Amino acid sequence: MKRKIGSIAVAVIMAAALLAGCGNKSTGAANETDTTASEKTDGLKEEKKEDETKKAEQKTESSEEAKEMTVTDMAGRVVTIPAGAEKFAAIGPGCLRLYCYVADTSALVGAEQIEIDDATGRSYVMADKDIQKLSSIGAGGPTNAPDPEKLLTADPDVIFTCYNSDVAAIDDLQEKTGIPVVSLSYGEVSVFDPAVDESLTLVGKITGHEKRAEEIIRYIADAKADLNERTKDIPEEDRPVVYLAGQSMRGSHGIESTSGNYALFDAVNARNVVSEAGIHEYVMLDKEKILEMDPEIIIVEAGGLPLILEDYESDPSFYEGLQAVKNNRLYLQLPYNYYSCNIDVAIADAYYFGTLFYPEEFQDIDPAKKFDEITTEMVGAPLYAEYSEAYGTFGTVTLK
Repeated sequence: MKRKIGSIAVAVIMAAALLAGCGNKSTGAANETDTTASEKTDGLKEEKKEDETKKAEQKTESSEEAKEMTVTDMAGRVVTIPAGAEKFAAIGPGCLRLYCYVADTSALVGAEQIEIDDATGRSYVMADKDIQKLSSIGAGGPTNAPDPEKLLTADPDVIFTCYNSDVAAIDDLQEKTGIPVVSLSYGEVSVFDPAVDESLTLVGKITGHEKRAEEIIRYIADAKADLNERTKDIPEEDRPVVYLAGQSMRGSHGIESTSGNYALFDAVNARNVVSEAGIHEYVMLDKEKILEMDPEIIIVEAGGLPLILEDYESDPSFYEGLQAVKNNRLYLQLPYNYYSCNIDVAIADAYYFGTLFYPEEFQDIDPAKKFDEITTEMVGAPLYAEYSEAYGTFGTVTLK
């Protein structure tokens, strides 16, 4: 019944074309060859409008019937959500993750190809492999544009997007598809950013999972508060000076890749040597500067470890000049940045840092068990074993 009116319209058009073809065959042939991808999209859009008209005619006037709603998305756009929205798509870096934290994956009409091809590093797909069985709704990836034709074919009631660099492009996608497009965001720091809470609230409201959204928001807030409560009163002289090495940023990097104001160090009130040097963003440091900073502890992101091991082979004297290497205080961090931020893995990493920096205050925490507790709560499955098989376990990094 969903495509009944669309099918009738197509049949009428075909009959008209056949009659026209009897009078002027050459014109019919020219029309066929002039069909473009844009016209196909317009046709699908028109068919969807006809379907929506049919649905509207079939709805009762019952007071219990769902009402349409308006929301303000993370791009500041006012979007009207149709009554009874029950099919969804999520596109762009990290958008499907935000959806999965809150809503039911059985309501997805498809997934981006980048999500289907490889679950590694994405906790929400590792926990629900059925996502990889969904139909493709576009290539995905940070540099690719949405695919209006595939989205029209999948026919969601609402499209969530994290392709947010250009509001005009979001409006254009909504215009081309005739489907409401709602922008979500991770904000500036991702892990404990208020924008994440607002985005989760939007997903919950639109999908009918408001209670779940509230639970996840509260869980993240409780973790942040707990980390701070354990560490806020530790005297500065008792806080080790730490450095993040091999930070992923649009790919893997070596020891020079790091950040000031690193959210996970800030979460446990650590002394980030980069921040103390007056650098408050992502940076690629010279090795001489790292030697000058000489941090007590170096946290090595797993994604950058192969490059660091390779660099050690060619320049061992640099590494052996660092006190963290001399004192065997290099530790592996499980990576959390894969197609944006795995908030669950990031929180688990923060607890792990607490056990390294302040053993007394975190003596009740087993990092592996905490990892499983967090991923079970946020994506529905314990994932430490699977993550450690892919990237290594929490523990000391040996360069030799």
